[in-house]
Amino acid sequence: MTPLFSTAYFPPIAYLSALAKYTEAQVEIKETFPKQTYRNRMHIMTAGGIRVLTVPVIRTNHSRTEEVTIDQKDRWAVIHLRTLTAAYSASPYFFYYKDDIEALLTTHHERLIDLNQSCLKWILHQLKIDCTLTFTANYMPATNDETNDFRTVFTPKRPYPTDNFKPYYQVFGDRQPFVPNLSCIDLLMNLGPEAKDYLIDL
Repeated sequence: MTPLFSTAYFPPIAYLSALAKYTEAQVEIKETFPKQTYRNRMHIMTAGGIRVLTVPVIRTNHSRTEEVTIDQKDRWAVIHLRTLTAAYSASPYFFYYKDDIEALLTTHHERLIDLNQSCLKWILHQLKIDCTLTFTANYMPATNDETNDFRTVFTPKRPYPTDNFKPYYQVFGDRQPFVPNLSCIDLLMNLGPEAKDYLIDL
């Protein structure tokens, strides 16, 4: 069975670590879109602690994930770029990646899944992780097999076990305790290409 993942906006480290173990994976787009998940939000570290960056979306009560569009009225991309700059401008790899991230966020994406897919493919390319991603053609009923069905494994509502997460340099480590399993952006900005080794070791 091809592993199933939910779509995610610059997903958490555990999500990317699981994805890196496969050469192909499917991204679920036929589900009814749930609220308050990583599908349209990421967690990063700032001087004031953890900050949640959310992509505003337009949906109905029964929208499928593939139908969810980005609310273009909000200046969310500007806010996210400013926050990322404030959080990571002092990181070792910020200036190496910042132009690409700005291009990803300022490119017009009508649907959330297209933004997420662009961001995820970019991350995989940067880390030389060879995993082919496709969208699901039909909804797959939930299973209890968390070795292949990851759609409900990574969620802010159920903290992921982080015992295996070794501390790495974080920008505000002199004033904030190490926080594991933030967005993969945090790992990339601080470790750069070495982030791949970190993911594989998890």
